[in-house]
Amino acid sequence: MKRSLGAKTLVYPTPVFVVGSYDEQDRPNVMTAAWAGISCSLPPAVTVSIREATYTYGNIMKRKAFTISIPDEKHWEEADYFGHASGRNEDKFEKSGLTAVRSDVVDAPYVEEFPFIVECKLLQTVKIGLHTQFIGEIIDLKADEDLLQDSKIPLIEQLRPLVFVPVARDYYGIGGKVGSATPKK
Repeated sequence: MKRSLGAKTLVYPTPVFVVGSYDEQDRPNVMTAAWAGISCSLPPAVTVSIREATYTYGNIMKRKAFTISIPDEKHWEEADYFGHASGRNEDKFEKSGLTAVRSDVVDAPYVEEFPFIVECKLLQTVKIGLHTQFIGEIIDLKADEDLLQDSKIPLIEQLRPLVFVPVARDYYGIGGKVGSATPKK
């Protein structure tokens, strides 16, 4: 028998996305967001939901671009820090010791040390209660060479991305492969 848990922000898995943007003074900023995911195949698009009170919200609204840096398991502490500190008050890159890199295709920075990058131009925003959903067209993906090996896509076993459990506020790694999807006909 199933027990009702009520209305909560609890769905598994929840990704750990580090959203990059520039402020009005051209300073790089990042924030961690978990309300996110792929939203469209054509054009390739991703969504991330952010509260209007955040520094990142204003940056994306002005620059019309953002990046998503996907941290690996060894960078969980930096990802966590990026989610609770504010770029209004401190330079997160300086404090974390990580490196901001200017995207060559969108007006936003990404985190050099994180192995997988999604570069987006803002397509649309949708206000949903406390959050605004930013829909970004994926302009380019960047991956560390060792994630690719002989493949044209990053291997998840090499990437070792994080997932987040919102209610418990815990980070997890991804387990091993359990099967393959049926091919499309």
